[in-house]
Amino acid sequence: MRANVYVDGFNLYYAALKGTPYKWLDLRRLSRFLLPDDRIHRIRYFTALVHTPRDQPKAQRQQTYIRALKTLPRLSVHYGLCRSDREWMLLAGGRPGERVRVTKMEEKGSDVNLASMLLADAFRGDYEVAVVISNDSDLVLPIKIVTTQLRLPVGVLKPNERFAVELVNVATFHKQIRKGVLAASQFPPQLTDAHGNITKPSTW
Repeated sequence: MRANVYVDGFNLYYAALKGTPYKWLDLRRLSRFLLPDDRIHRIRYFTALVHTPRDQPKAQRQQTYIRALKTLPRLSVHYGLCRSDREWMLLAGGRPGERVRVTKMEEKGSDVNLASMLLADAFRGDYEVAVVISNDSDLVLPIKIVTTQLRLPVGVLKPNERFAVELVNVATFHKQIRKGVLAASQFPPQLTDAHGNITKPSTW
């Protein structure tokens, strides 16, 4: 079947990749391992760019990785926003009511963007089966619309060990992304695009 893959980049990173050596992840290779009986038609990657000066090394690594992803055929990157706000929050272990001011960074828009493209692609007949890499229960409604109203199968590939029950209940099928598959789905250390060489970051 013709399959489209929709990747929640932040969800995948924090649930499966952070703290591992598998961040240099080739999403097309990963998709082929997890969907061996389907033809990968399109991959959509949803993320937000990190901009704060304190996170400049992280931002550079992120941009290098996005360059690597863009070497893959029929992969598109869709951007949300990364917001940084200063808020007063309760201090853990502090006196009752004691607060500290913290900088809170939140990624905004990726779940809405993913849901919108999942639905838009379904309505225009772009896929025969859709696969969502996320464990975000906010995606329950768009998945349910595709499976029940448009009668198209939608699978969920879970990036950590626990499934969001709400997603499992509406998905046609679900699989866990295991470490062995992540390890086998890495880019080579160096790639080339129209701008030159792309080298895997030495530290992450």
